Amino acid sequence: MNAWIFLGAVPLATLSGFVRGVTGFGGAMVFTAPMALLVEPKIAVMIALVLEAFAALNMLPEALKKCSSRVIAPLCLAACLTIPFGTYLLTELDSGVLKRFIAGTVLVLAIFMLRGFRYTGRQRITTSAILGGVSGLLVSATSVGAPPVILYLLSGPDSVATTRANLTLYIIAISMIALMVLLLRGAFNPASGLIAILLAPCYFSGVWFGSRVFPRVDDKSFRRFVLWFLIVLSTILLMT
Repeated sequence: MNAWIFLGAVPLATLSGFVRGVTGFGGAMVFTAPMALLVEPKIAVMIALVLEAFAALNMLPEALKKCSSRVIAPLCLAACLTIPFGTYLLTELDSGVLKRFIAGTVLVLAIFMLRGFRYTGRQRITTSAILGGVSGLLVSATSVGAPPVILYLLSGPDSVATTRANLTLYIIAISMIALMVLLLRGAFNPASGLIAILLAPCYFSGVWFGSRVFPRVDDKSFRRFVLWFLIVLSTILLMT
């Protein structure tokens, strides 16, 4: 990555962190697709996985105390089974195809969230396993795939604290597992790790600032704006 590309990545990482800090989601959705225009898509995905894996580590002890193993275990176990297939797609797909796959995934998920889709059935083990499997595949292939599980968990009967803990633990777990699979396959690009380390202060600063701004922001309006931005951006990426 040359200096000009890195200078473009700095505000992108900061903005992505800010969105995550305000809305509680969307860091990878905002980061990966435009980053794939600056560097190879698979490098963009790996950077996003590193940032997502470590962004919430400070919340891990609290999440382990408050999470519901009954809910989170089937999701994570199913994701573990499909993550290797996602990492295979990440490393083997042509860059142009992967870029469109990322853009298409962001587009579909953004439309679902904009329309206010919510899961309305009971949280069954089979449903959790299916969603966890789909999410694990998408996250490891594109870094974007947690929203289906987020919408699923938000529809459940658990308290806000438990749901937040479940989400935190799930995102950390699948991001870390995907990175471990990439490392074991010898497919992790060391340059991605270095770039992620350099961008981490920007991303974390954005998360911190977003979480401080959150009480003063109309969350619904901001979330709607972000989702429309992602829809437009993804559509442009699909057409290029």
